[in-house]
Amino acid sequence: MGKGPLSFRRLASIRHRKKGSAVKDDSAQTSAPSSPPPPLPINAGGPIVGGAGKAKKKTGGARWWMRFDRTGAMEVVECDKSTIIKRASVPARDLRILGPVFSHSSNILAREKAIVVNLEVIKAIVTAEEVLLLDPLRPEVLPFVERLKQQFPQRNGTETALQASANLQSPLDPEAAEGLQSELPFEFQVLEIALEVVCSFVDKSVAALETEAWPVLDELTKNVSTENLEYVRSLKSNLTRLLARVQKVRDELEHLLDDNEDMADLYLTRKWIQNQQTEAILAGTASNSIVAPAHNTSNLHRLTSNRSASMVTSSTDEDDVEDLEMLLEAYFMQLEGMRNKILTVREYIDDTEDYVNIQLDNQRNELIQLQLTLTIASFAIAAETLLASLFGMNIPCPLYTTHGIFGYFVWSVTAFCIVLFMVTLGYARWKKLLGS
Repeated sequence: MGKGPLSFRRLASIRHRKKGSAVKDDSAQTSAPSSPPPPLPINAGGPIVGGAGKAKKKTGGARWWMRFDRTGAMEVVECDKSTIIKRASVPARDLRILGPVFSHSSNILAREKAIVVNLEVIKAIVTAEEVLLLDPLRPEVLPFVERLKQQFPQRNGTETALQASANLQSPLDPEAAEGLQSELPFEFQVLEIALEVVCSFVDKSVAALETEAWPVLDELTKNVSTENLEYVRSLKSNLTRLLARVQKVRDELEHLLDDNEDMADLYLTRKWIQNQQTEAILAGTASNSIVAPAHNTSNLHRLTSNRSASMVTSSTDEDDVEDLEMLLEAYFMQLEGMRNKILTVREYIDDTEDYVNIQLDNQRNELIQLQLTLTIASFAIAAETLLASLFGMNIPCPLYTTHGIFGYFVWSVTAFCIVLFMVTLGYARWKKLLGS
C-alpha cells in the first residue's frame, strides 16, 4: 500500500504540492497540534494477551478487543459493551451492527468521534487516536493486524512525547506543513488498510472460484453426468454468495462517494483540529478581553478579525473531501473489477447450462425420432401379422388346395409391408417429423 507507481498517497502528495500556497498560509496561522495525543490504555490492570498474569474469567457480554493507536502501542483486552461505548463515544446500536446478527453486512458509519467499520471479517471502531478491533485473534483478522503493525511501527513513549512537545513549541515551516498535509490522517490510513485487506481476501476468493470453475464447466460440456451437475450446482451457489459479498462492499463505497456530507463526516482528525482551534481562539479572546487596556482595543479587534478569518478558511476546508474520494474510488474500481470477473464466470456458467440443455434437447429429439421410426416399423409388421392371422383361421378357401401358393403369398405380403413402411417413413420425412 502506498508503494506502487500509481499509489493513492503519491497522487495525494502531487495534488497537495499544487496547493503549496494555501498550505503556507494555513501553516502560518495556527500553532495547534496537528494530531491528537496518544490515548491511554483501556485497562492498565486488565488481562493482556501474552502477559505474565492469567486472564480473568470471561464476564457476561464481554468480548475480546484489540486497541491499536497511532504510536504503534497495542493491547488485547476483554471489554464489555459499556466500556467500548464510553471509550469510543458511539451509540449502542453500532455495537449491534458489529455483532453476529449483521456479520454478513458491510457498513462504514460516520459518528461524531469515531468511524464504525464492518467490512467482511473486519469489525472495528476507528477514532482519530486509535482503532478498536473486535475479535483480533481470528485467523481471518490477523492479516489486518499485521498490516497495522507494518504501517504504524511501535515508537518509544519518550520519543513520541518529545516530538509532540517540539511540534507544539515550534511553528511548522511550509515544506513540513506540506508533507504533513500530504499524509493521510490516521483514520484514513486504517480505513485504507481495512479496504486493502478486504479486497485482497475477496480477490483470493474470486481467483479460487475461477480456478475451480473452468475445469468443472469444461468437463460438464464433455460429460453430462449427475456428479458434474452437482459440482456445477455447488459452484453456482458459491458464486452467488461471493457476488453478494462483493456487491455489499461495493454498494457501501458507492453510497459514500455519492454523498459529500458523509465523506466530510469521516474526517475525524480535521474535526479534532477544528475543535482545538475553536477552544484556543475562545480562550485567547476571553483572556485578552480581561487584561487588554483601552488603547489596545483596535489591536484586539484586528486579532479577533484575523482569527475569525482563519476559522472561515478552515470551515471552507470541510467541503474538501478529495483525499477520501480518491481513496474510496481506488478500491471501488478494484471491487468493480472483481464484480465483473464474477459476472463473467456466471455468464460462462449460464452459457454452459444453455449448451448442456441444447445437447439434452438434441438427444431427446433423436430419441423421439427413433421412437417414431420404430412405431412405423411396428405398424408395417402389424399389417403383415394381420394378414397372416386372417389366413390362419379355419375358413374354407380354395387357395389352401393350390400347390406352391404359400411361398408366393408370404413374399407378396412381406413386400407389401416393406412398401407400406417406406411410404409411411417417406410421409414422415416429408412432414419433417424425422431428420434427414
